[in-house]
Amino acid sequence: MIGDCHTAALVSSMGSIDWCCLPRFDAGSAFGRLLDRDRGGYCVIAPVDSDDAEASREYVEDSLVLATTFACPSGEVTLTDCFVIRDSAHEIWQRELLRVVECHRGSVDLEIRVAPRFDYGAVRPWIRRHGARLHSATGGNDALLIFCEHELEETEDHSLLGRVTLRGEERLHLSLRYRPPELVGRHPDEPTPEALERDLQQTLRWWRRWSRTLERQHVDDAGARRSGLALKAMTYSPTGAIVAASTTSLPEVIGGKRNFDYRFAWVRDSSFSSRAFAELGCEQEADSFRAFIMRSAAGHAEDLQVLYGVGGERRLAQLEIADLEGYRGSRPVLVGNDAARQRQLDAYGELVNLTWRWHRRGHSPDDDDWRFIVSLIDHAAAQWQRPDCGIWEWPGKPEHFVHSKVLCWSAIDRGIRLAEECMRQAPMRRWRSTREELRRAIETHGYDGRRGVYVQSFGRKSMDASLLLLPTIEYVDWTDERMLRTTQAIREELDAGEGLLYRYKRRDGLPGQEGAFLCCSFWLVECLARQGELVEARAVFDRAARAANDLGLFSEQVDPQTGELLGNFPQGLTHLSHISAVVALVVMQDAL
Repeated sequence: MIGDCHTAALVSSMGSIDWCCLPRFDAGSAFGRLLDRDRGGYCVIAPVDSDDAEASREYVEDSLVLATTFACPSGEVTLTDCFVIRDSAHEIWQRELLRVVECHRGSVDLEIRVAPRFDYGAVRPWIRRHGARLHSATGGNDALLIFCEHELEETEDHSLLGRVTLRGEERLHLSLRYRPPELVGRHPDEPTPEALERDLQQTLRWWRRWSRTLERQHVDDAGARRSGLALKAMTYSPTGAIVAASTTSLPEVIGGKRNFDYRFAWVRDSSFSSRAFAELGCEQEADSFRAFIMRSAAGHAEDLQVLYGVGGERRLAQLEIADLEGYRGSRPVLVGNDAARQRQLDAYGELVNLTWRWHRRGHSPDDDDWRFIVSLIDHAAAQWQRPDCGIWEWPGKPEHFVHSKVLCWSAIDRGIRLAEECMRQAPMRRWRSTREELRRAIETHGYDGRRGVYVQSFGRKSMDASLLLLPTIEYVDWTDERMLRTTQAIREELDAGEGLLYRYKRRDGLPGQEGAFLCCSFWLVECLARQGELVEARAVFDRAARAANDLGLFSEQVDPQTGELLGNFPQGLTHLSHISAVVALVVMQDAL
C-alpha cells in the first residue's frame, strides 16, 4: 500500500498498480485489476522479460514510499512508488501518483503501460495528447494527467504504452495526477523531472517527520512502527476519519460470497484507533477520530450510525458491480455497506469510551459534548435489553451478544465516572441502578456457571473471541478467575492452530468457512501478556505476526492451513490490535 491520507493504492510485487480509487478511498476505482484482470485497469512498469527478473521490495525507512528492485540478467533497476504529499495540497483533486525508475547496473528493457478504467472498470477513457510527454485520460467525471519522460503511444484498447532501455544511472519519471475533467483542457501543465524529484524528497521528509512522533519505547518492534504508518495512511486527513480497509470485496472465502466494502469509518474502529494512536504518542490523530465521529453523529444519539463515509456521509447503500468478475472469481463485488443500517449496541459504549480516554489525557467535555454524552448513555440504558447484530455484524437474526451488553454497561459506567470527575450533572441514581441491573443480566445469562466462563450470547454455550476485550473496558480484571477461564476456553474452542483463532465457530448463515481472524490472535496476546503468561503470549504473537506480507501489512484473516491472506487489505483492525499487543508485551516485560 502507498497513500497520502486521502486515498491509497495497492502495488503488486511485480510493479503493477492494481488498485487505486481517486480522489478518495471510497471513490470509484481508476485502477481495479485486483477485482477483474481484464476490465479493471492497471499501471505497470516492469522489465520486458519479467519471467527472468527477480523482484524484491521494501519501504524506504520510516515512510510509506515503496522501493521495488528488479534484478535481471542484464542489469538492475529500482522502481520507487509513492503518493505525493505536499503540505499545501488541501484540495481533494490534488492527488498524484509518482513512479520513479533508476538503473543501478547494466541495462534493463522496461515496459510502461498505463490503462486507466474509471468507475470500477465501466469507463474506458478518452486518451488525448497534450505534448510529446503529456497525455490526459478522461471518462465520466474523472480524469488523469499522465506525464512520462519517455514518449508513450496510444493503443487500440484505450491505453498508453512505451518501451525504454535504462542504462548506467539513468532515471525515468512517470506522474499520474487526478483532475476534474473540466480542468484538463485548460492549458495542462507539464511537470519537470526536477520538480518530481523535489516532490519525492518532500514526501519522504513528510513521512519521516510524522514517524518521529511515535513513542519509541512502545514501538521498538519494527512491525509495530509499520502498523502505525499503515494506520496513518488509512486516515482521511480532511475529516480525521479512518477507513477499516482500503479495498472492497476481497473475499474471506476464495470464490465465495463473504465479500464486503470496508472503505468507510466505523465507530468501533475509530475508538480502537484512538486507543492505539494514544499508545503510540500520536495525540492529534487520537483526538481527530473522536471529533470526526462526534460531528458525524450530529450530536444526536438517536441518529448514531455504526459507520459513516470518510466525509461523514450517512447514505451508504450497498450496490453490486455485476460486470466485475471479482478477486479470483469471488462474487459479488460490492460498493457501499448495508451494515450502516444495523443495530450494534456496542457503538454507544465505544463513543463514551472515546470521550473517557480523551478526558484521561487531560481534557474535559464542554456543555455541548456533555449533552451528547448524556444522550448516548441514556440510549445505552434504554436499548440494552434489545438484541443486536454485535461486533461481528451478525448476518442472521439479532441476538443478545455479551460483548454488546458489556459495552452498554461500559457506557453507563464511564458516564458515571465522567460525571463525578468533571463535576457534571447527570441522572446518577438511575444510571447506577441500570448499571447494576445490566451487570446482573450479564452474570446471569451471559455467563456459564458450570464452566465458569463468559459466552457469546445469552442462552448459548458457544465462545466468541470478542470476549477477550472485556478487560480492556474494565468490566473484569485481566487476572480475574472468570477471565482466566474464559481466555482458556476461547483458545480451546476457537483454535485454528498455533495461536491463530477463529472469531466464532457457529454457523452464521453465510456459505463457506472463513479464515482465522488476525485481530483475535493479537487480542489473545494482550490477554496472555497481562495475565503474566509472557512466554506463551510471545509465541502467539510471533505466529500471528508471520501472517503479515513481506512488507509487514496485515489482511483481515488468514487461511490457517496455507497462510494465504484473506479479506480486505490492509485491515485497520488487525494493525490496531497488533499495536496493542506490542504495547502489552513491552509494558508487562518492563514490569518484571
